[in-house]
Amino acid sequence: MDGNVLLALGLTLFAGLATGLGALIAFFTPRTNKKFLSVALGFSAGVMIYVSLVEIFVKAKDALTTSLGETEGYWMTVIGFFGGMVFIALIDRFIPKKNNPHEVKTVEDVHEAELNSKVIDEQKLMKMGVFTALAIAIHNFPEGIATFMSAIQDPSIGVAIAIAVAIHNIPEGIAVAVPIYFATGNRKKSFKLSFLSGLAEPIGAVVAYLILMPFLTDTMFGIIFAAVAGIMVFISLDELLPAAKKYDETHLSIYGLVAGMAVMALSLLLLA
Repeated sequence: MDGNVLLALGLTLFAGLATGLGALIAFFTPRTNKKFLSVALGFSAGVMIYVSLVEIFVKAKDALTTSLGETEGYWMTVIGFFGGMVFIALIDRFIPKKNNPHEVKTVEDVHEAELNSKVIDEQKLMKMGVFTALAIAIHNFPEGIATFMSAIQDPSIGVAIAIAVAIHNIPEGIAVAVPIYFATGNRKKSFKLSFLSGLAEPIGAVVAYLILMPFLTDTMFGIIFAAVAGIMVFISLDELLPAAKKYDETHLSIYGLVAGMAVMALSLLLLA
């Protein structure tokens, strides 16, 4: 197996399993560090937005204009970009808000769940747990494809996106652990399911490798890469920044956003 493929799979696994860290934070810290989460989410959004618009979109356009011609290639890049946005938007649209792991949760919600779980019948608790687990897998799957395809094309971009997704998955791990704990009343089981939910991302990478890689022409690559850029920008604008602002107390999320862009820009300059 090619070294880039192994690196891409490893980065996707690293990013996905960061949900387990979020679960640990949820269960073993007395309160939510809102300043840290606000800066971290803003930073992650800055990395994703910058690399998507400055690097990934441009690489997709170059590939498509080379294979299809200037005008048709540019049109296809734009279609792929917004197609990626529509794809991830539809996933969010059809997942009920209460089961959506990207809805902001805090450590304090764990204690409330501990009290409330005693007054809800087992059937409702089990249904809640099943739907939450399904929602987690559906959300993480396209992120795994995006991280994998980015790392295959350019390992430096793949590393940056994997770190950004991992940061994003820490508060997602909190959001996952809280409703599952609410459903089961079991901290160990909640951590285990939260940790395992991150496996949807490397599974997405494996699917990309087995299904997409054999047909990866310049045209196919360009369309997929344009869609990856759209997915990353949508995640940043729809999930990361709103969550960062909910945790925010001042302008820390925006400072984090700018810092993420600056770090991404500097890393691309140094690795050019």
